[in-house]
Amino acid sequence: MKAALCKSLDGPEALVIEEIADPVAVAGEVVVRVRAAALNFFDTLITRGKYQTKPALPFSPSGEIAGVVESLGPGVTGVAVGDRVAAAVGYGGAREKVAVAAESLIPIPPGVSDAVASAVSVTFGTAIHGLKDRGRVEPGEWVAVLGASGGAGQAAVEIAKLLGARVIAAASGDKLDVLKALGADEVVDYDTADLKQALRDLTGGHGVDVVYDCVGGKYAEPAVRALAWGGRFLVIGFAAGEIPKLPLNLLLLKGADAIGVFWGEAVRRAPERHRANMIDVLGWIAAGKLAPRIHATYPLTEIREAIGVLDRRQATGKVVLTL
Repeated sequence: MKAALCKSLDGPEALVIEEIADPVAVAGEVVVRVRAAALNFFDTLITRGKYQTKPALPFSPSGEIAGVVESLGPGVTGVAVGDRVAAAVGYGGAREKVAVAAESLIPIPPGVSDAVASAVSVTFGTAIHGLKDRGRVEPGEWVAVLGASGGAGQAAVEIAKLLGARVIAAASGDKLDVLKALGADEVVDYDTADLKQALRDLTGGHGVDVVYDCVGGKYAEPAVRALAWGGRFLVIGFAAGEIPKLPLNLLLLKGADAIGVFWGEAVRRAPERHRANMIDVLGWIAAGKLAPRIHATYPLTEIREAIGVLDRRQATGKVVLTL
């Protein structure tokens, strides 16, 4: 089979396409013939040895796949050859066949394309895990999404709305119209507004019940100060580059929680919960309630160009390899 291989940590430009041996499913695994493999910004880092996961060389990028079950390992039940499935694999997806733990497979409903099915685990998976499992969002609560214009933030806006929340999307001013189109009830330009005051004003003085923070940096503390009593501050990432240091007395005074959202580790530790979440997400897509955006698709042989789009921050949706 063909595989895109990272054989040195010299970045995506050094990836090569080579023929390697087909995988064989061991006990508890299936072999999936990959039809689509989504790329993420972390693929620009993992190919340079700068990501938190550091696979042994050689390895393939891409942590999300969709395809068809080709063979079953010993003891596998509940899945059949020919089933359409998606899976979060961490890395290793940019190849024609992948051996995957059967328990991690997500059935793809009719009407959902391979490209879309491959492209939702990281962004929408993080959003539903963060907001539902960790943030315990209830219908009618106020949710503020910081960094709402990025892929992770846009997914959080949409998932929060599907969970029945009232959503305030915070981002820079040139992207606010997009967020209103995604369903945000209110928008805030956090580069020009007083974020704390804006969040309190938009909630009629109540404060926000949940903050979904993708950016960190200087925005974190004013968002914590705008929390309602019993609020939850969800730590998603640090796109601003700076890891904030929060005054813990703010949590005490508000009876509030600061909660880490480590989606990848949660998938590893509780695959059944991730599976249930992703069945919900793909069901919403099949029903037309979610429409994930695909920036572009590329053949496997053009993986260097595909990751380059992410490297240059040019993507306005997911970048997907088709096989």
